Amino acid sequence: MGSELQDAVDAVFARPGEQGISLALLVLVGGEVVAERYGRQPANAFQDALDVGTDTTLISWSTAKSMVHAAVGLLVADGRLDPAAPAPVPEWAGTPKAAIRLIDLLEMRPGLRFVEDYVDGEVSDCLEMLYGAASADMAAYAAGLPFDHAPGTVWNYSSGTTNIVCRIVGDVVNGGPGGTPAGRRAAMEEFLHGRLFGPLGMTTAAPKFDDAGTWVGSSYVYATARDFAKFGELYRNDGVLPDGTGVLPPGWADHARTFAAHDAGDGLLPNGVDYGRHWWMWPEYPGCVVAQGYEGQYVAVVPDRQLTLVHLGKTAADQRHHLVRLLYRVVDAVAVVPDASA
Repeated sequence: MGSELQDAVDAVFARPGEQGISLALLVLVGGEVVAERYGRQPANAFQDALDVGTDTTLISWSTAKSMVHAAVGLLVADGRLDPAAPAPVPEWAGTPKAAIRLIDLLEMRPGLRFVEDYVDGEVSDCLEMLYGAASADMAAYAAGLPFDHAPGTVWNYSSGTTNIVCRIVGDVVNGGPGGTPAGRRAAMEEFLHGRLFGPLGMTTAAPKFDDAGTWVGSSYVYATARDFAKFGELYRNDGVLPDGTGVLPPGWADHARTFAAHDAGDGLLPNGVDYGRHWWMWPEYPGCVVAQGYEGQYVAVVPDRQLTLVHLGKTAADQRHHLVRLLYRVVDAVAVVPDASA
């Protein structure tokens, strides 16, 4: 590891406590690990303090949303889903919501009302969906929310939207709507492990499901940092494995980075962030795609540096900008690779 990269990694872990803690940081260049460091998970009501290491599985939070994009891609490649077609949601048939397309859901522009708040349970659809009475069937809850805007016109980041997509994927791999929750879960687990996690070698990946048997792809995949990096590498290589096996449709990484919206955020990041199709983008690094999750989970792919970066930890939302600036410093410590075709 070069001194500039070492200093950048050290700076991430040296953040003041009020700015959050880092549990794992992994940097791959050209598919090779060039930096790897782990922290200590504090004790909580459920477990003692834990030294995190290469075998420790940690929560994805919303980085799993980008895995949902991959799951859709697999079915697009099979000819079983068409992003431009109306989203196959049974309860929308014969209603104005029938105009919502799958691509509108992937771009977070379906026009559905959803409050993505992680603190205020009085107003948060997200907390009600994940932890309240709606948690038994999260997609049904999200699909039933009011329809406020024409599809494709207003961007609204929504974990509920992702779980609608997860149920659509589940319906396809299950052979249609219906079936028992256990059967639906089994079909989805077989699909995810057989078509995505297994081929990537993500042996620790553990998706979680609601009581209806729908993968909660908005929030829940547990895996090691190294396995999260394998997912990032898939997009760095446009859906192709190191042995040349194609997993995703050609161009699916470009599909992910197709611009849908800009989020200026709180103004603490000078250029804000962009949103594509269930992936974020950092405007500072053209061509990058970033899976981003609550508490500072990141899987960032920066193609012109042949870079995949994974960060896992616990960072409050109002402190996220400090972490992101330090992750930019890690990226900047890796040189741009000259384009051989230029």
